[in-house]
Amino acid sequence: MLLIEHRYDGPDETTKTLTLSFDQRTKSRLRTQLDSGEAVGLFLPRGTILRGGQRLLADDGGVVEVCSAIESLLEARCDNLLDLTRAAYHLGNRHVAVQVGSDTRGGWLRIAADHVLQEMLEGLGCAVEAIDAPFEPEAGAYAGGHHHHHADSPERRGPRIHEYRHNA
Repeated sequence: MLLIEHRYDGPDETTKTLTLSFDQRTKSRLRTQLDSGEAVGLFLPRGTILRGGQRLLADDGGVVEVCSAIESLLEARCDNLLDLTRAAYHLGNRHVAVQVGSDTRGGWLRIAADHVLQEMLEGLGCAVEAIDAPFEPEAGAYAGGHHHHHADSPERRGPRIHEYRHNA
């Protein structure tokens, strides 16, 4: 069995791919298969969340690219930002993993398919559609996200918690 214990940021080309659901990408210990069918064991630091496009280093020297599996999701859209924000609040209050995004039709929230949450979102005025897509939810306020921009960079996304100082 191929063993993977480290992320990889080097220049070597990807030689293998590993497609995982979001739930699988949150497990630091996992026995699974590469897309080629080869058995693999993940032994990553506790708390690791893998994201689509990240690369890992296998014990045979191969570079493995992580791919986000297509999953059954619900996409919620609202007529205005206030309603979309309210929906995001209620999902967060229930500790639901949420992917936030936008396209030419406006902003959306994506969650794993769940009929109870679908009813709640519809009750909040959202138009909810079942879709199949990769799932890349927000990492959470204290996780730091998966963006690694300098703190002063205008491209920086993610939480800004505890970055403000009180000036006396």
